[in-house]
Amino acid sequence: MAPGEEERVCRLVRQVFNDFVAPLYAQEGVEEFLRYADPDLMAERAQSNHVTLIAETNGELIGVIEMKDFNHISLLFVTRERQRQGIGRQLLQVVLTIARQYDPVLSEVDMHSSPNAVDAYERLGFQAVGPDKREHGICFIPMKMRIENVDDG
Repeated sequence: MAPGEEERVCRLVRQVFNDFVAPLYAQEGVEEFLRYADPDLMAERAQSNHVTLIAETNGELIGVIEMKDFNHISLLFVTRERQRQGIGRQLLQVVLTIARQYDPVLSEVDMHSSPNAVDAYERLGFQAVGPDKREHGICFIPMKMRIENVDDG
């Protein structure tokens, strides 16, 4: 994501969230998530401990992934029309490659999955590692993915 693209990236995140996740949340959770999906805050995160990648086709934004501290997936959203086409997997693979550049012995990444996305994340290699949780109205399942160490020798 280039500086200045935060508004359109957050628009995609909010749209996919509203379509798929918001109906499962109480108002408190929806408001909490929408506060996080703020363009100004995304720009601040991009300047500190987050990396944000986007997927586009013909100039159209179709997906986004945000990683915190090179070990936590904080956002992964793909437009409704492009889901189940490998876009999320490609975004994940690229962000993991970047994370491994910063931490060559990185062995796992984690995330908080919305209840309706657990199956999708399991297909990407994540496993639930605890019971459902709720924080500030956000319902999630903690998940982790083990990363095999690659021997360059």
